[in-house]
Amino acid sequence: MKVYVASSWRNEQRQQEVVQALRAAGHDVYDFRAPAPGNDGFSWSSVDPNWRSWTPEQFREALRHPVAEKGFALDMGALESCDACVLVSPCGRSAHLELGWAAGAGKRTVALLGGDEPELMLSMVDRLCLTVSEVLDALAESPVALAQG
Repeated sequence: MKVYVASSWRNEQRQQEVVQALRAAGHDVYDFRAPAPGNDGFSWSSVDPNWRSWTPEQFREALRHPVAEKGFALDMGALESCDACVLVSPCGRSAHLELGWAAGAGKRTVALLGGDEPELMLSMVDRLCLTVSEVLDALAESPVALAQG
């Protein structure tokens, strides 16, 4: 199964634990930290080292920067082609947008909870998990059983 792992740069240890466990289970995993050979993933600091002080106008313009467009294209392409999206929390807005897009696109969705505030809209996710083992079990279930669980 092709799995898109949505998480945060600030969540390196847990995100990498999930990526490694999914790969060990035989899944084809998209890791935003290494989306392609020789690519260390997108970072706003590659666009501008002072990105934290941007105005809304600067942010809007930065989305059209070639580095940002390439990063978005890699992530979005992987999201469009995945069979399942796994959210690894704690994480931020981008990961939640990715999971929401996947849910709306009819992809299998799984969230590994931990460290975030409770979020009502996670009710749209197929399975809410507390451990990496539960994530693996959820992905191994048939789509019908997952939806009923």
